[in-house]
Amino acid sequence: MQRTNYCGFIDDSYLGQTVTVSGWVHKRRDLGGLVFFDLRDREGLVQCLAEPESSCFSEAEKLKHEYVVAVTGTIRLRPTANPKLRSGKVELVAQQITILNTSLPIPILVDDESTSEVNRMTHRIIDLRSQKMQHNLRLRHKLTTVIRNFLDNNDFIDIETPFLTRSTPGGAKDFLVPSSINPGHFYALPQSPQIFKQLLMVAGFDRYYQIVRCFRDEALRADRQPEFTQVDIETAFLDEYQIRQIAENLFRTIFQQVLGVTMPAQLPVLSYNDAMYYYGSDKPDLRNPLKFIDLTTQLKDCSFKVFSQAANLPHGRIVALRLPANAALSRKELDQYTEFVTKYGAKGLAYIKVNDKTQANEHGLQSPIIKFLTETELKNILAVTQVENSETLLFGADSTKIVNEAIGALRIKIGHDKNLLTSQWQALWVVDFPLFEYDEASGNYLACHHPFTSPKDEHVDLIHTAPEKCLAKAYDLVLNGAEVGGGSVRIYRSDIQAEVFRAMGISDAEARSKFGFLLDNLQYGAPPHGGIAFGLDRLAAIMCDAPSIRDVIAFPKTISGQCLLTNAPSTVEENQLHDLRLKVTATNSQLD
Repeated sequence: MQRTNYCGFIDDSYLGQTVTVSGWVHKRRDLGGLVFFDLRDREGLVQCLAEPESSCFSEAEKLKHEYVVAVTGTIRLRPTANPKLRSGKVELVAQQITILNTSLPIPILVDDESTSEVNRMTHRIIDLRSQKMQHNLRLRHKLTTVIRNFLDNNDFIDIETPFLTRSTPGGAKDFLVPSSINPGHFYALPQSPQIFKQLLMVAGFDRYYQIVRCFRDEALRADRQPEFTQVDIETAFLDEYQIRQIAENLFRTIFQQVLGVTMPAQLPVLSYNDAMYYYGSDKPDLRNPLKFIDLTTQLKDCSFKVFSQAANLPHGRIVALRLPANAALSRKELDQYTEFVTKYGAKGLAYIKVNDKTQANEHGLQSPIIKFLTETELKNILAVTQVENSETLLFGADSTKIVNEAIGALRIKIGHDKNLLTSQWQALWVVDFPLFEYDEASGNYLACHHPFTSPKDEHVDLIHTAPEKCLAKAYDLVLNGAEVGGGSVRIYRSDIQAEVFRAMGISDAEARSKFGFLLDNLQYGAPPHGGIAFGLDRLAAIMCDAPSIRDVIAFPKTISGQCLLTNAPSTVEENQLHDLRLKVTATNSQLD
């Protein structure tokens, strides 16, 4: 019984024709002798009905939710069209119904938005039948197809790299894989193909790509999974700008061909310092018009101790957010936002409501902090912020880290709560990242990106004289406040790589132990090279407007790293451990 077309594609072009469709019974309704049922497949629904006098009526009466059936019949116009369905103008009058398989009562309803995520992930196969998941995974498929076509057309070569490789400690924890033929020795699942793609550049494959699985044994959240997919791209003989142009062209092609959205011909570029200064984040959402207004210098000697103490901290900061009149806050909202910022370490949230900006006192301004500030200081705040009547200023005053995190998060929350976003899509490049960050716990400098990132040419001498001032040839592509791609120009000279390792407190012996095979091969004519990697899961989630990357992964893990479908991870047989020369001494519960 060959199907004529998918259910969702049966429309008025089939009027009067006899067709066959196959799928799952989505709903069934028995109305006064007529049996109506919606048949569902990956393309959508079509309404079918069996009339009492038809030979298939008895079969229609047997149908239940999620039975798999094939239906042959005639297409006619529906008395009342359903505009929500592509097939909504027509219905199929059944002449033959074949039950291909039955179904037990399903544990969750398909397309029931009230189903909890735990139940969705436990019964993932049923959940994958939903229109949302069908749409998301098909969009992801189209996304990868567009990416492959673009890179193939631009002379990139798809090359696989090993999944079983050497552990190189640092950053996130490796997943370790014991080897039964090499007792006591372990492979590691790759956190990324970083070293291998650099070696491919040395080998002469000057345009490489791979849509590759990566693995990190780290704490999870909505946009992290222990196994994830990235679009890995590496090139040789191109500089930072040229690599970004290729990535940007790919990005525009993706949005045009997958969503029909035209991105700007040139994406805005923001330095890391400016991103942190104006938005408190290295991945700012530019759809949100709110910006930090820095008042640290102006309030360094003010009479309000909360401000002056913060401004005089070694790494202190005071910023204001200027809320427009259409984002006025009630007393209840102010209390809620105050509680919100405390989650990020802030001690509170000061505010000033401006009723009359010409009166820098309690007659023109409304706030508990007015009495702690002089009229001159208030006038200075009004002048710097350029606030208008009916607008509100919110203040963050603390260490730079706390202010950036707390007020940065508040900026995002208010932007969404008050519908301030100015567009659906906004992408930008963030560039000129620091090469290092100082780790007080170890007393060493750590790589902000990874230890193979090249410093700016003019900053090479700073590696050993002033590492904190050294900028990297690194760049991130940010979309709607999320990093969707990141990369850098790599270090291709072994002497500079050694300098970076030494600045990080990695001895020559340790560097050779961890990265010897890379360092050795960099000496055999390594070309200048660099690349970028897109987070495929995160990009797909944003394009699907999904709240979590779990909604664009067929079989995801929970936030605790479990697969509720298969109950992985699990214990294994004692003989398996014996073959691997392993012994489990304690479970997590015992360790707790």
